[in-house]
Amino acid sequence: MALFGNIAILGDPFDVGALIMGGVMCVLIGYAHIVVNRFFSHGDKFIVSIASILPVIGIAVIYRLDPATAIKQVLWFIIGISAYMALVIILPDLKRFASLKYVYLVLTLVFMGMATFIGKEIYGAKNWVDLGFVSFQPSEFGKIFFVFYLASSLKNYTDLKSLVEPGAVVVISLGFMIFQKDLGSAMIFSFISISMLYVATSRLKYLLGALGAGALGAVASWAIFSHIQKRVMIWRDPWPYASNESYQIVQGLYAISSGGLFGSGLYQGFPGYIPVNKSDYIFAVIVEELGVVFALGIMVLYFILFFRSIRAALSATSPFTTLLAVGFSVMIAMQVIVIIGGVYNMIPLTGITLPLVSYGGTSMLTVFFCLGIVQKISEEV
Repeated sequence: MALFGNIAILGDPFDVGALIMGGVMCVLIGYAHIVVNRFFSHGDKFIVSIASILPVIGIAVIYRLDPATAIKQVLWFIIGISAYMALVIILPDLKRFASLKYVYLVLTLVFMGMATFIGKEIYGAKNWVDLGFVSFQPSEFGKIFFVFYLASSLKNYTDLKSLVEPGAVVVISLGFMIFQKDLGSAMIFSFISISMLYVATSRLKYLLGALGAGALGAVASWAIFSHIQKRVMIWRDPWPYASNESYQIVQGLYAISSGGLFGSGLYQGFPGYIPVNKSDYIFAVIVEELGVVFALGIMVLYFILFFRSIRAALSATSPFTTLLAVGFSVMIAMQVIVIIGGVYNMIPLTGITLPLVSYGGTSMLTVFFCLGIVQKISEEV
């Protein structure tokens, strides 16, 4: 309410719509807390809290940029948190779903490969599918089925031979991401696979081998694809290309530096100079207007969310649910690392969303679905 109250006061004239939006979100968040904390008291209490705070920050900043887009994001938030609660209330014991390995396999390959054949290119990546009545990123749904497949496949690990099939699925999935020029998703899928492999096998040699194979794949992709070479080029030295290829990176860095520790204040920055400022680069807007300290607070929230999710994985009662919790935890954490690292130019920039904060209905739904599964796993006793 403090965020939306500030937006209302700074509006000219006074923006009543901002207060209404803040009130609606308070009611939804309060209801979600009552459902989870009162009726499912064995589960983790922190996950639902952080899953409520982050969208509030994102929607407030999006409202400052474009009220019409913020209204759409609120609708996605309503659907997402409703799905979260529905999973907690309706889902039976998750161990029942461990035997559906080949269903997950088919759905993974369908959603991972869909954009390769019928996708359209946006901002350099061919990772969107437009069906006329709806536009979405199929790889966002593919991540969910990918984690479910690996969990159901790796839970019965016995020897190296049992890793052949999941290894082939991982390679095919990464191949689709590379051909779609979706480098951020390829990196996230790689770390999900490596993390789940290590948890399932506890073999250091497999971990080192997977990391080595990933490094070789990254070098090979750089050697083959010109768009990857360009991303690396502007990452290493963005300033010579500030008016062309690295314009987004440079404008983001200017915004971050101008914000300082405590920010310029809402409506006092210049986010209009930052391309794709409501989705990929919303973190730069947050740092500019709310400050580095506020941004560090957001990163701390993500760390706590990751910590509590891994804690749920450690307390799970079956290998399948342990692997599910690890996969979804790493997925969200790596998405945060990849986009924030790209905004700060610590790693090559890739176009993905900041979970629960950036504008994007597909991303909002998938993250809430993943957190709903982790919340359900945290109730296992």
